[in-house]
Amino acid sequence: MIRSLRAQLSLSVLVIVLFTVVVVSILANIFVNRQFETYITEQETARTENIAADLGAQYDESAGGWDTQYLHAVGMYSLYDGYILKIYDNLGGMVWDAENHDMTLCSRIMVDITARMGKSNPDGGFSAHQYDLTKNGRTVGSVSIHYYGPYFYTEDDFYFLSTLNAVLLSIGVVASVLALCFGWLFARRISRPIAKTADIAHQIAQGNYGIRFEGRPKTRELNELAAAVNQLAGALGEQELLRKRLTTDVAHELRTPLTAISSHLEMMAEGLWEATPERLQSCLDEITRLGKLVSDLEQLEKVEDGNLKLDKAPVDLLELARFAGDHMKGQIESKGISFSAEGEPAIVNADKDRITQVFTNLLSNAIKYTRENGNIRIVVEDTPAGGRARVEDDGIGIPDHEQHLIFERFYRTDQSRNRKTGGAGIGLTIVKSIISAHGGTIQVENGDPCGSRFVFLLPKSG
Repeated sequence: MIRSLRAQLSLSVLVIVLFTVVVVSILANIFVNRQFETYITEQETARTENIAADLGAQYDESAGGWDTQYLHAVGMYSLYDGYILKIYDNLGGMVWDAENHDMTLCSRIMVDITARMGKSNPDGGFSAHQYDLTKNGRTVGSVSIHYYGPYFYTEDDFYFLSTLNAVLLSIGVVASVLALCFGWLFARRISRPIAKTADIAHQIAQGNYGIRFEGRPKTRELNELAAAVNQLAGALGEQELLRKRLTTDVAHELRTPLTAISSHLEMMAEGLWEATPERLQSCLDEITRLGKLVSDLEQLEKVEDGNLKLDKAPVDLLELARFAGDHMKGQIESKGISFSAEGEPAIVNADKDRITQVFTNLLSNAIKYTRENGNIRIVVEDTPAGGRARVEDDGIGIPDHEQHLIFERFYRTDQSRNRKTGGAGIGLTIVKSIISAHGGTIQVENGDPCGSRFVFLLPKSG
């Protein structure tokens, strides 16, 4: 049977408290009984010694005898306390005997004490203990004291122990009730945000990505759970928008060349246009664009699926940056852009061709979004963490709220997707995938005072 979290927590708290109370009560009972037994035993020893001292003090040395009236009082008082006295003089003669005085009373007291102690101390029994009676350092007689040993309880002692057990039982009952109440409140406090989080997760699964967990639970773990669910909802909502945008962008990227090819071929097929080399070349260019788009997607799929094989070897990032600049020199000069690759050699363990592709893609992106007579600069640094490269331009820049989207498929800062101002929007996605495959990181930020700056870091060994 599946129980609610509130019921399970309440039951768990109750069981723990009950178990604790039972264990504490048992241990307390055992400890108190043992301590009380020790206390009673010591009290009995002290009591018998006091009786002997009192009896010895009553010897009249001048008269050479005892105060029998006092002996009778002490003997009877002791008898009611469970002590049966037999007093002897110095020659061994009987002076006073409780049994001879009142045999019936002695028997009844012995029976009562034996019955009373039968359960708590069944191994005990009455035994005689002999003590010398002295006065002024001289032995004047002796006393034999019979009592139940090693200890026995009076009615008051039993009342104390029964009261103690009742108190422990009452504490257990009260603690159980309080545990049930506080456990229910505690479980309610924890289960409410969890149940709310589960409901939000269910709604997220149904496609409601705009829902959020409102408020802040006072428990750190629950607060982290709520924050994680909110972050998940935001990420899924963003991915949903990117998915829709991806569909639109792919359709746009395919529609433009297909429309151009279809219209050209239709006009030529109907005889409205002559199939000139220029028009055929235009169709061929559009087909080439489609082929490049498919090639980029295949390359991206290979990189992201982990099928990209890296041929790693020690390479210098500064050398690769300058090589990529020379490779794209024609495009740079066609827009009158000033280009420089500077810094210090930074040797890293990487795939030369793939890192060259990273520089080429970043330079291509910078050229497309940099105005004529602008500036592009690559700076390479050798740091303890690895080789760092910065690709900076003074172009149109990237809005702050869109920087986290820059590496998504088909993303372009130009929402019109004009082919004259950019490609299909896959180049930067490939860049990030290659850097990640090398165990590196890449980030983008706005330049100073304008433009954009791409910074990537590659570990020296990987």
